[in-house]
Amino acid sequence: MTTPARFEVLAVPGIGEVRPGDDLGALFAAAELRDGDILVVTSKIVSKAEGRVRQAPDRTQAIEDETERVVARRGDTVISQTRHGFVMAAAGVDASNVEPGTVLLLPDDPDASARRIRKALTARVGVIISDTFGRPWRNGLTDVAIGAAGVRALDDFRGTEDGYGNPLSVTVTALADEIAAAAELVKGKLAGVPAAIVRGLGHLVTDDEGPGVRPLIRPADEDLFRFGSRDVVFARRTIREFSAEPVDPEAVRRAVAAGIAAPAPHHTTPWRFVLVESAAKRVELLDAMREAWIDDLRGDGFTEQSIAKRVRRGDVLRNAPYLVVPCLVMEGSHTYRDDRRNASEREMFIVATGAGVENFLVQLAVEGLGSAWVSSTMFCRPVVRKVLDLPESWDPMGCVAVGHAAAPPRDRAPRDPDDFIVKR
Repeated sequence: MTTPARFEVLAVPGIGEVRPGDDLGALFAAAELRDGDILVVTSKIVSKAEGRVRQAPDRTQAIEDETERVVARRGDTVISQTRHGFVMAAAGVDASNVEPGTVLLLPDDPDASARRIRKALTARVGVIISDTFGRPWRNGLTDVAIGAAGVRALDDFRGTEDGYGNPLSVTVTALADEIAAAAELVKGKLAGVPAAIVRGLGHLVTDDEGPGVRPLIRPADEDLFRFGSRDVVFARRTIREFSAEPVDPEAVRRAVAAGIAAPAPHHTTPWRFVLVESAAKRVELLDAMREAWIDDLRGDGFTEQSIAKRVRRGDVLRNAPYLVVPCLVMEGSHTYRDDRRNASEREMFIVATGAGVENFLVQLAVEGLGSAWVSSTMFCRPVVRKVLDLPESWDPMGCVAVGHAAAPPRDRAPRDPDDFIVKR
């Protein structure tokens, strides 16, 4: 399709203060809209018209309520993913250009808002709802589309060639965002102009309402930067229910690379990670471990009912699509004349192994994978070594269930760091 040589951006003045219940379609019906125009409306007046105003002394609680996932946090600044899928500062909660003591939330469904405005207009136009976003690695703000109707949101050039015959494999242009940014040049932040008409891009206006902005939203599991640096550690959560989605073995290997970056005594490498990728081997391992646990529990005098309950705790491993057995090796350790120092030497290696496993678990979370570190193998190490054909010198230090979480984990119980600190 031929790109137009020019287009115009025209401010829509005279809208005035918008209040809850106002009909935005009626407000814009008087605008001089032509077939093929794209009307860009700032989300602030949409939120006001839809009553998305909340009484609040500050934004803190509103941000928490509108946040689906905290992506990053620094001081009072929070980058959140909203339930719409947008990743933005403060979950889009705005305290500017509103009455004192109130805050403004994003429209409940910006695509639906755009469709309602479009339906009320007589001209064949597209409608974009815009909001202001920051951008990673760039200073300054720009407007992007958070809702759309009757506008092609993306131009996908993948599978085509450039002028030199080079194949294009990743080029996708965010048309709706570019239009929203262009419209903001005539709206401005302080001019009191909440809408603009973009004229000359009629080839992007569609007869149907289209999918809205959904094509613009990158799923969280495809986002390489889903966590801010301060939130990476907290992204690790114990997951006990997994979906059937397969695990990418390369993601696990990248997690192992993080694991072996942990500190260790004497410049040693006390970690080994056994990747149990064979489904048959996982079943064989878990069956053998279960029999060993049952024998031990019976020998300790537990009732059959109690044994069954305890064995069920291993279901998290059986339901996981991928298992990893981290092992401790004492290669490079020092041998001393007395048992006390030898015991301390082993403790150092155990601590280093724990550090390696924690690195491994955190990186799994960064890769979008859930995990549960279960101590089970430590109670039947000979059985594990036999099934997995491991050297006698390898000590299995639990088993890690790996997979994609079947549901979001529950919120962490609040913990105050001061409760765990002693000053001297």
